[in-house]
Amino acid sequence: MSNTARIREKALLLNPIDDLMFRKMAENMGFCEEILQVILEDPDLTVLEAIPQWQGTNMQGRSVILDAKCKLGAGTEVNIEVQKPDDDNHQKRVRYNGAILTTNLTDPKTKFKDIPDVCVVFISKSDFFKRNHAVYHVDRILRETGELVENGFTEVYVNAAVKDDSTASRLMTVFTDSDAYSEEFPETSAQKSIYKKTEGGIQAMCDVVKDLAKEERAEGREETSFVMKRLLSAGRIEDAKRAADDSKYMDQLLEEFGRKEPVH
Repeated sequence: MSNTARIREKALLLNPIDDLMFRKMAENMGFCEEILQVILEDPDLTVLEAIPQWQGTNMQGRSVILDAKCKLGAGTEVNIEVQKPDDDNHQKRVRYNGAILTTNLTDPKTKFKDIPDVCVVFISKSDFFKRNHAVYHVDRILRETGELVENGFTEVYVNAAVKDDSTASRLMTVFTDSDAYSEEFPETSAQKSIYKKTEGGIQAMCDVVKDLAKEERAEGREETSFVMKRLLSAGRIEDAKRAADDSKYMDQLLEEFGRKEPVH
């Protein structure tokens, strides 16, 4: 099978739960507005701006690339993240993303009372809380009294693993099932259909897959080069040759389209 055919095959397997497709769908504000109305349970919610692959910089540490940043009509800034593998501490990921989003949106002289409200919506394939809910809201409370207190940061977790017939759960079926479309979610279904059924949309997904494969291949070569130099400096010639033989190529890279942040 040619590289072109393999790329197309991988592109056709993508769904909104995959960040490669999600980032293309998030270019459409109607899609972002619809899923936030469902997940945040606010049918009157409006999205004024949607930026996929928004870069949040940290001059002294790790920067991030958020799957989508949306500005709501009420002024709240929302980060929507999609994550398939359950291979990290996602609560800390949400905490970090929220902090980077806040600092990037706040001018140095801003008073604390004027810091923008920030919400992180984290969509995952698995239920990593394992409490059998499709949606989880994490709140701040006073431990001594049980009272809810607000500081302008909201975190909501949605997963596709739990099927409880809630609206959010039905939306997640459209996110994860290749054949699932629903009149209940017209914007989501329309955008998904573009990238899975139209030739132009499929080609756009192929281009995204190819671009990521090139990035991964370049990173793989850089990492291999570093290892080889260390081995050569230690006089381990045969090990250096094996390291070169083990470098990543296109067919392997196409299996790894889940990386989100740049390598530092």
